[in-house]
Amino acid sequence: MSDDDRTGRDLDPEHARPAGATDAEVEAAGTISEALEKVERARGHLYSFHQLIGAADFGFGDGADQLEASGHRELAERLRQELIGLNVIAGRWSFQVVEDFDDGYWATARDLDRAVREEVTDGRRHVFEAELKQQRRTHGRPGHEATPGDL
Repeated sequence: MSDDDRTGRDLDPEHARPAGATDAEVEAAGTISEALEKVERARGHLYSFHQLIGAADFGFGDGADQLEASGHRELAERLRQELIGLNVIAGRWSFQVVEDFDDGYWATARDLDRAVREEVTDGRRHVFEAELKQQRRTHGRPGHEATPGDL
């Protein structure tokens, strides 16, 4: 990487490498940031799980009502007693799983990502990616501007 790319000559101050930050430090902060992005995606899937399980529970309820209306009262009752309202994990409905994840793993990952950024890049986000953009873009070509202000 050239000195201009490392110092962020064309970068906005929000993404420029702070004085004294080494390549290894910036790369480490980028790796931590990327890992947090994966946790954020996993969290989205967990919320999808929560919503799908909730919708399924109501669907089973509707199906039980339909079974009962069509003369299958015992089968409908079995659904109501054995499945509808059943914990998805011992002692927990999906909202409790989401809350435990948010309060534990997700909160810890976010706090530590922030701590790394504060110590290594003066709190700046995506310094590694901004430098990568500097390396890969075609300087002076339309659509390859360094920042929105360069349009």
